[in-house]
Amino acid sequence: MEYKNSKQNIASPLVICLSLAVGIFLGAKFFGSKATPGAGSLGNRYREVLMNIKKSYVDEVNIDSLEMYALDKMLEKLDPHTVLLPPQDAQLASADLGTGFDGIGVEFNIFNDSLYVVTPLSGGPSEAIGIKAGDIILKADTVSLTGKTLNTNLVYQTLRGPRGSTVKIVVKRKGVSSPMTFQVKRDKIPTFSIDAAYMIAPQTGYIKVNRFSESTYEEFVTHLKNLKGQGMDKLLLDLRGNPGGYMDRATNMVDELVPGNGVIVYTKGKDASNNYEIKAGKDGIFEKGKIVVLVDEGSASAAEIVSGALQDYDRATVVGRRTFGKGLVQVPIQLSDGSELRLTISRYYIPSGRSIQRPYELGNQQGYYEDFLERYNHQEMFVADSIKNNEKLKYKTKAGRTVYGGGGITPDVFVPQDTSFYTDYLLELFSRNVFKEFAMTYAEKHGAELQKKGFEHFLKNFQVNEAILSDFNALASKSKARYKEASFQKSKKYIQETLKALIARHIWNGNALNNEYYQVINPTDPMIQAGLKAFSSR
Repeated sequence: MEYKNSKQNIASPLVICLSLAVGIFLGAKFFGSKATPGAGSLGNRYREVLMNIKKSYVDEVNIDSLEMYALDKMLEKLDPHTVLLPPQDAQLASADLGTGFDGIGVEFNIFNDSLYVVTPLSGGPSEAIGIKAGDIILKADTVSLTGKTLNTNLVYQTLRGPRGSTVKIVVKRKGVSSPMTFQVKRDKIPTFSIDAAYMIAPQTGYIKVNRFSESTYEEFVTHLKNLKGQGMDKLLLDLRGNPGGYMDRATNMVDELVPGNGVIVYTKGKDASNNYEIKAGKDGIFEKGKIVVLVDEGSASAAEIVSGALQDYDRATVVGRRTFGKGLVQVPIQLSDGSELRLTISRYYIPSGRSIQRPYELGNQQGYYEDFLERYNHQEMFVADSIKNNEKLKYKTKAGRTVYGGGGITPDVFVPQDTSFYTDYLLELFSRNVFKEFAMTYAEKHGAELQKKGFEHFLKNFQVNEAILSDFNALASKSKARYKEASFQKSKKYIQETLKALIARHIWNGNALNNEYYQVINPTDPMIQAGLKAFSSR
């Protein structure tokens, strides 16, 4: 069986996983809340119906629940990103980009009464045990997470919990016939949004940003200054899998990288008061060095502002695959009962004048998300010529290069997904948590000795040899993973690289960055290598 996956993220085909509704609403936070407008006579008929139901309906009904259901159905007739959150959900959802929380660490979306994993949060427990983008969580312990009773609050109640506590989740994965079971130990979800920042090559710095949270800009500036102090004159900025976040953190980041006072992003809506223009203006830290930006189908919203603006100003070569295509701005409107309406109020446009929002039909959310199935079926993840750009939406960069609007950011250099290493055996190893358990045990046993020699010695000399692989496969067998020699040989190199990276992460995990992990896996990452090569073309 062949799985369509990138080498860095062992994921099922990125079709459903790109439903990034949670994690890309956050452009709203830039504009702040607005008062609820007076409804006047608009809601009279609605209120009359509810009052008559409450007064005279033959059976007892929960009016609050009925009202929320009606409102949810009404909002489904609008764009895919307008949503109403009950009070408890609004508070919990906002915490994801704030000061942190305890849980299993997944970005999720509820669609068609199912709970989809958008992405496991970097450094969290779900990522470590092999939960993948696109997985559907069916159950947490004894609680069903499917059907009409599924809502955001139920998800938070079941998946979050005290650090160190364990939850058993049942997962359905595309291409796997039977549901898989994971035991996930809840932990503190990392609040840092930058996974790695180090010198990846001579004069070349590497920064990986996993989301745009409250602290992203401050983190970025700190690491940018540090790398520049180490002689960086080329920046490889990795935005793969970044679902977005706060718009102002993204525009502030761009302002550190582009000279002058040109427009970074502007918005247009029906109400002129929602039209904004954000310009560069400060003396940025890195306005002259070369930049390459890595993106993929999981890069959305604020990540698309950064990559698109740098592309439009010809400040960066964009490398990877076409991005998600989310260019709608939501504003959080606080309602009188504490609920929050996240209402789409405008579209944003990047410097060339293009909107990156992909097409949608009002009320057709299913069609909106199935666009990614079409991308997959047309081989867009694997063949550059399969990218379907709208020829009517051509724009020009500052230097006169042609770029396209209406469907995400199309990269300047295409890099296909790598599927060469993926097997059923590898899937079982992740689903049964074999990688994490083995790496942790090995690090505990040999960590002091390896740490004494230092990471540079580990990077150059440590090998996951046949003896280690034999112990690893023995643990896999004990965990009831079905060993197949042919599958093992096909995945062998990847298994060795992943084990080495995870062992490094467990030994050298004393700060916010995972530099050691990425220094192990990046040298064999096709997109990293394509990105480094792209510097010579600028």
